[in-house]
Amino acid sequence: MPRSPVLFPLLLLLLPPLALGLGLRGAGGRRPQCGPCRPEFCPALERCPAPGIAARDECGCCVRCLGAERARAAEGGPARAAAGLVCASRATGAAPEGTGLCVCAQRGTVCGSDGRSYSSVCALRLRARHAPRAHPGHLHKARDGPCEFAPVVITPPQSVHNVTGAPVYLSCEVRAVPTPVVTWRKVTQSPEGTQVLEDLPGDHINIAVQVRGGPSDHEATAWILINPLKKEDEGVYQCHSANAVGEAQSHGTVTVVDLSQYKAPRFPAPDDHM
Repeated sequence: MPRSPVLFPLLLLLLPPLALGLGLRGAGGRRPQCGPCRPEFCPALERCPAPGIAARDECGCCVRCLGAERARAAEGGPARAAAGLVCASRATGAAPEGTGLCVCAQRGTVCGSDGRSYSSVCALRLRARHAPRAHPGHLHKARDGPCEFAPVVITPPQSVHNVTGAPVYLSCEVRAVPTPVVTWRKVTQSPEGTQVLEDLPGDHINIAVQVRGGPSDHEATAWILINPLKKEDEGVYQCHSANAVGEAQSHGTVTVVDLSQYKAPRFPAPDDHM
């Protein structure tokens, strides 16, 4: 039976809606249902939760978070799968797979070949997937754990002043990997005029030093307390931190007002006039 000459034009008319229903991409890699790009109608994007990164959507128009942990399973499917994120329902048996929240299958901070620390290997894979690449494998995991870096003083000690007999303290916060050793020193000068660093507390019974981790990961906070304050405690104090990568220091000044130099005025007693 000969084919009808009307069949071919009819197939051409049916192909566009068929492709639309199947979600096939059109020319240029854009989906037909995307339509014109109107950035002013895109939802506002504040900050992507780790390990998600900002990237264009399938239509190449709006910027959204791709593969972010704790995101809904329906969001960023291809990027999510490539990064190693897995999604499951909130409660076992409560909903089918893919309707819950996404988490990285391999937990733990990793160090990238770019010298940056990533919250998980998923975050690193997402960055490698969407960052401009010079060659395949340009960004990869260098090792487990955060990247090492020299100490950085986050909060330097503030200069203080008080009177003799009163307490004063200085504090500083430092960030580094591996964890730094933080010490306090007093900066003085020798008779020859050269700088001398005196480790504290030393023999000073009125000085106490304390160091503890925090307040955030890979940070250390150090305090020095001087109580009671003496005139000879006046000077410059150094917060010094060091690890295997490098060192850093910051300074604060303590100014002391000697109360013994100020004598209170004596008022005559009432009996002195009699």
